[in-house]
Amino acid sequence: MSATAQIHPSAVIEPGAEIAEGCIIGPFCVVGPDVTLAPRVVLKSHVVVTGDTEIGEDTVVFPFSVIGEIPQDLKFHGEKTRLIVGARNRIREHVTMNTGTEGGGGITRIGDDGLFMAGCHVAHDAQIGDRVIIVNNSAIAGHCLIEDDVIVGGLCGIHQWVRIGRGAIIGALSMVTNDVIPHGLVQGPRGELDGLNLVGLKRRGVDRSDITALRAAFQMLAQGDGAFQDRARRLGEETESDYVRQIVEFVTAGSDRSFLTPG
Repeated sequence: MSATAQIHPSAVIEPGAEIAEGCIIGPFCVVGPDVTLAPRVVLKSHVVVTGDTEIGEDTVVFPFSVIGEIPQDLKFHGEKTRLIVGARNRIREHVTMNTGTEGGGGITRIGDDGLFMAGCHVAHDAQIGDRVIIVNNSAIAGHCLIEDDVIVGGLCGIHQWVRIGRGAIIGALSMVTNDVIPHGLVQGPRGELDGLNLVGLKRRGVDRSDITALRAAFQMLAQGDGAFQDRARRLGEETESDYVRQIVEFVTAGSDRSFLTPG
């Protein structure tokens, strides 16, 4: 335990925990014996960090969050699994993040610079990219893949094994049961692919020519001949846009789910 860490007297730090320099652990926190906190991690108060859990530097965890508890999976029987949380994340009140399962690879992984708003849940074996925003009370089920720069709106449910491609946005109150292409826009109680995340693309400074190429690609996916994956393969043969290639590679990669397709 670093001598520069600030630990409130009411906090419980179990023997074996590794607390790096500059960490701040507030009142009534509990840190388990297999936990590693990187430099300058802040646990505000009433935070539980347990299991074989690693939290990256400059991450802040707000009150009543539970990070690293065992999976909510009846197939889990106490095997050694992990949760790895990246750097500079903001984990707000009442967030829960579970460790992995043996059947899912054993690691739940959170990238860097994410915002996990109050009450959201990240289940076992989920793989979350960088700069992801999960809005209040949304749930990411087991084995999901959420790529970089995704926004999941409030009160959403992402079904187990679903992949959401980079830059996509999921509107509030949506239930997503199939894969979502990169930069897609999903909305509706039973989520439907309703366009592209144009606002997100413009905010990230994507070149106008790439946005135009994405618009054309979306129209081909929506209205072209043949099956959805066949249309995507043809796009890959014709496009010069890296952003369109992201969609092509995502669609043609292996998946346990079908896709949300344009209406």
